Amino acid sequence: MQLVPLVFFFVVIYFLLIRPARRRQKQVQRMIEALKPGDRVVTSGGIIGTILAVDRNMIQLRIADKVKVDITRSSVVSLQEPESSSTSDS
Repeated sequence: MQLVPLVFFFVVIYFLLIRPARRRQKQVQRMIEALKPGDRVVTSGGIIGTILAVDRNMIQLRIADKVKVDITRSSVVSLQEPESSSTSDS
């Protein structure tokens, strides 16, 4: 009977911390595997650029006109939403 509170504690920790972290890690891994040329991404260093080429572990990223950098796939942390082309002046 003394183990019941301890087991309950570990179950709560699992559902509050471990399970959501694993789910997020799997989402990021799927996103990294699905990267393709033309996608706008954000790197772990905060650089935003457009993917030009994708290799096994490397990505060629255009960060400005005539500026290309090679980064590792694991440096990509998220996809950048496309900018809306319409602007409204109020």
